[in-house]
Amino acid sequence: MNPDTLNALSALMVAQAQETIYRKCANDKMKDVMVAKVVHQCSELYADAMKLMQLSTLKELWPKEWIPTVVMKQAAFHAMAEFYQSCVCKEARSYGEQIARLQHANDLMAASSQRGGTTFNFRNEQGKIQRELQSAKKDNDFIYHDKVPDVKTLDPIGKAQIAKPSPLPTKEFSDKFQDLFSKLVPIPVYDALNAFENRKNTIISGEIGRLREASTLMNSVLASLNLPAAIEDVSGSNKVPQSVLDKAKQVQDQGGMQHLDKLINDLPELLCRNREILDDCIKQLDDEELSDKQLRDQFKERWSRTPSDKLTKPMKDECMKYKHILDTAIGADKVVQEKYASHKSAIALLSKPSAEIEKGIPSAGSSGGLQNNSAVQQLKKMMEEVATIKAEREVIETEIKDVTFDMSSKFFSAMASDGLIDEESLSVGELDRMYGPLREQVNDSIQRQEMLMGRVQNTNTEFCQAKASNQGAAQREQVLKDLAAGFDMYMELKSNLEEGTKFYNDLTPLLVKLQNKISDFCFARKTEKDELMSDLQKKIASQPTGPAPKAPSYQSPPESTQSRVPPPRPPPPSYTSAPGPAPGYAPPNQPQANAPPPLHEQQPPQQSYGQPGAWGQQSPYPTSMSMPAMPSGFNAYNPYMQPYPGQQQPPYPGQQQPSYPGQQPYSGQQPMQYPGQQPYPGQQQPYPGQQQPQYQNPPYPQQPQWR
Repeated sequence: MNPDTLNALSALMVAQAQETIYRKCANDKMKDVMVAKVVHQCSELYADAMKLMQLSTLKELWPKEWIPTVVMKQAAFHAMAEFYQSCVCKEARSYGEQIARLQHANDLMAASSQRGGTTFNFRNEQGKIQRELQSAKKDNDFIYHDKVPDVKTLDPIGKAQIAKPSPLPTKEFSDKFQDLFSKLVPIPVYDALNAFENRKNTIISGEIGRLREASTLMNSVLASLNLPAAIEDVSGSNKVPQSVLDKAKQVQDQGGMQHLDKLINDLPELLCRNREILDDCIKQLDDEELSDKQLRDQFKERWSRTPSDKLTKPMKDECMKYKHILDTAIGADKVVQEKYASHKSAIALLSKPSAEIEKGIPSAGSSGGLQNNSAVQQLKKMMEEVATIKAEREVIETEIKDVTFDMSSKFFSAMASDGLIDEESLSVGELDRMYGPLREQVNDSIQRQEMLMGRVQNTNTEFCQAKASNQGAAQREQVLKDLAAGFDMYMELKSNLEEGTKFYNDLTPLLVKLQNKISDFCFARKTEKDELMSDLQKKIASQPTGPAPKAPSYQSPPESTQSRVPPPRPPPPSYTSAPGPAPGYAPPNQPQANAPPPLHEQQPPQQSYGQPGAWGQQSPYPTSMSMPAMPSGFNAYNPYMQPYPGQQQPPYPGQQQPSYPGQQPYSGQQPMQYPGQQPYPGQQQPYPGQQQPQYQNPPYPQQPQWR
């Protein structure tokens, strides 16, 4: 809250007030000249706020959308000022100036849209300006032909500042007004006030504790003596003493035994709920720490994030603190249940109607002679003093709680005069002054109680001796003592159980807050763990595994398979002279017995298709020999050649070879027949010395055949 921040906020609020006035003027359809002045002043105020908010010392304080919104509004309201001023020019028939101002307004609105981005909320005004600009240009081009001046030469628009900063009023804004800065003090004063409040609370709790402890002791002494019930039962009648009836009425008004049973039954459920929340908190921390430890053991030094045991120590300490609180509360609950069990019968009797209480108290013999006994009269006066002391203590306790005073002025004065605040001396002196008389009253009340209890015990001894002759009243007196003790225990248990219920209900939000904090911490640690695991996995996957070992020699492929390069193609044959007609084939020589079948002679390559040269002419290129005609019965697709006449092919033992249609089997070979196939007719043998017909030129170009 430095001056620059306050000035920026003040300028922004004044600009917003001026904007509100402009919008009211526009909605009320005021004159355009007035609206133009109001909105132009609004633009100037937003410009001042923009300059103050963009200071380097304040720029980071604002929410991210504040500055863009202020910048956007400054340009937009300037555009609206130009628009309303253009309306004034239109009424004055200055059409050129109207167009110039509309063009300027359109440019300003475009700049506002660019600056504001998603916060721009002047779409309707922008569309209105664009429509007016198009209409004005059209009218000027076709009708008026007025010259459009430069924007810089136009007269400035007037300003009308209506919203102005004013001092705060001396009286409050409303009946429920509360000044937010009334308790805003310097840090030294704030620390001194906190220390003073701690001292004050210590004194209050100490003095009230002394009073309550003394009252508890006094009640226990009276209950052990069965007072005042014993002196009320000396009339000899079997009626219930009035003090017992009064106590029974108080017990019944506060819910009786059913109320105690409900409070006792609710405690385990409240305890279980808090215990479950705390156990979940501890489990989350333990699981997170165990996961971190396992990953740290796995990745060693590569697991570079902060160990969980260092980060979770404050939260674990807080969990242990709440665990100790719950353990202490469990012990206190057990004590309460034991006390309730020991006085349950007396509390149950006090919770019943008076008629049943009278039946539950045994009858005694006549004790009428004790009504006028001096000991009885003294005990009655002493019981009145006991009631007076209890009433005084209630008043003293209220006064101690209600003491209020403000130390701010004294601390401010000490800081202004000395520059430092001696909190201890100032606080102790003021507390002694305020609580001194109350402390004296507490001490006096305790001293009076001690003296009174001594006299009560002595007088009660005399009273008991006077009653000793009446043995029938002993059992009745014991029951009355139990009822008195039961009443005191009921009030104590009710207070303890209500405090315990409030304690558990107040503890639950604190544990839930701790649970949410631990859950957020564990989620953040899990996200961090996943990211670090992903990075480590990428690094592990990208690391090279090393070169492969050299393969054994027997695993290397042979050289013949390593490189199979086809042999070079032989060059085509060349001839020195033109080939003549193909000579006839001479009869083959008779092969010797058991000789292999002769191979066909290699035919020269034939002339390729499309060779140059006409038929019957000498070609400059070598030509191939013509293919002789095949002998009758020759099958070109037969892999086994037909032997020449007189040639025998020795068959292998038991070998049968398949034959095709029209193929003669070799000598000594049995043709193989397929199921259902007729025997092949005998194939004619080629004629010996048969010659093929000769052609001077081939009838058509022959393609080379590769065999």
